Amino acid sequence: MARSPIRDGLAGLSVAGLMVPEAVAYAAIAGLAPGRALVAGIAGGIAYVLVGRSRFAIVSPTSSSAVILAAALGSLSADPATRDMMATAMTLAVGALFAGLALFRLGSLAGFVSRPVLRGFAFGLAITIIVKQLPKLAGVAVPAGSIGSVVLDLARQLPDWHWASVALGVGALGALLGLRRFRGLPAAFIVIVAGIALSLLADLRGMGIALAGPAPLAMPSLALPQGFQIWGRIAQLAAPVTLIIFAESWGTMRNLALRHGDTLSPNRELGAIGFANAAAALVQGMPIGAGFSGCSANEAAGAQSRLAALVASLSVLALALFAGSLIARIPEPVLAAIVIGALTHALSPAPLIRLFRIGRDQWIGLAAALGVLALGVLDGMLLAIGLSIAELLYRLSHPLVSELGQVRGGHDFVDIARHADAERIAGVAIYRPNAPLFFANSEASLRAIGDAARKRAEPVLILSLEESNDLDSTAVEALGEFAQSLKGASRRLILARAHDRVRDVLSVAGLSELAEGSTFSVADAAAQARQGASR
Repeated sequence: MARSPIRDGLAGLSVAGLMVPEAVAYAAIAGLAPGRALVAGIAGGIAYVLVGRSRFAIVSPTSSSAVILAAALGSLSADPATRDMMATAMTLAVGALFAGLALFRLGSLAGFVSRPVLRGFAFGLAITIIVKQLPKLAGVAVPAGSIGSVVLDLARQLPDWHWASVALGVGALGALLGLRRFRGLPAAFIVIVAGIALSLLADLRGMGIALAGPAPLAMPSLALPQGFQIWGRIAQLAAPVTLIIFAESWGTMRNLALRHGDTLSPNRELGAIGFANAAAALVQGMPIGAGFSGCSANEAAGAQSRLAALVASLSVLALALFAGSLIARIPEPVLAAIVIGALTHALSPAPLIRLFRIGRDQWIGLAAALGVLALGVLDGMLLAIGLSIAELLYRLSHPLVSELGQVRGGHDFVDIARHADAERIAGVAIYRPNAPLFFANSEASLRAIGDAARKRAEPVLILSLEESNDLDSTAVEALGEFAQSLKGASRRLILARAHDRVRDVLSVAGLSELAEGSTFSVADAAAQARQGASR
């Protein structure tokens, strides 16, 4: 599809209609002035566009980071006058931590976040954000907490729901979803304008419908705390903020990139988010990242390049400078409807259903979704990553062992259990561990092969090491002991498909005879076995 600046511009306008109300809401969560969230999204968003590469990323304050920031600021200082200074310092520390991760090229850690984890994470996060918007839609106050507690509190307060707010929010959501059918229209922006117009024509506050309230772009003078001890404490508290921004940002950006066939470098994106947070700190903002709702809204609006994010940031700047009084009149149910509307397309269970259909990693994806719902964004993501790594280690430490046979007397050797036309070779037993040999599985794998080979009692055993690019010290010792045990039973071991690194480490370890007798193919090993038998 050809890129269209006009389409990107319309997408940016639509996303700006979401960024403004979200900034107001997230600043309130963190206990900061709304202007701090607005300037953070403006300066940080522009900074990301200069360095980052995701065409869907909208870098601005996020709900998850705002919650953790609020707790961190509360532990740093109870003085409101000091709170602003600590928020700036926290934002700067987050930027420095991201820069450090990029500098030491730790973006490879993102590889431990598998695609099933990303899909479950996105599904669970969409539900979490939508549920936490429901109190605004219902016009009731609900204490912050897990989605379970939010749902229970909403149910308890059902008699107190403000039905005019509900009607306005549901109507705004319906209009938003209807307008989205016409691609190219800035749906969120149109709904925001309609909400402002309604509040100007009718006394919504008098009807009990809450309004967003003022969000001035007030930037206090740049001030930072002094002393190594306080900065050490700030860095300690900035770590979880950095981690949750990384989890949500990379999870969101990579999920969208995979969906559209885009390529992203995790190290570059880490550096870009660090640069964006540094820019946010300079304008007295708050920590920012690529939030799920903003990025999803940008995708839904049809963004084709980073121009959409630039237009969104500049539009927020224009709105804050010239339309502050109008922003204050946005009805809160309309704001909630816009956030919910941005996430509706992420509620499709199709990616998780596909995992069940192919029978791979389905429980990991489901655990990521349920973990986010039950434990929150950060703990849910960590749980799913931990389960991914645990499953990987279990598979590697319990490899299947295949007995190989020759296909129609040719060069190919395949698993006898899976191929009826594969035949054993007289006098030779051929086995392949279906995972790399390393400290956790080498002894168990070789023991299983030894047990199977004893039942065959062939004079030559061929071990195919095609899965092992290298061997650690435990695997080398286990292989040497295995060869010695076979030799003691007057049997011979030949290594087939041995990589150069495997041969090198065997030679250095004093197993030169085993290394020199190894072959690059199973067919060559079988031929060598037959030659030895004919002598």
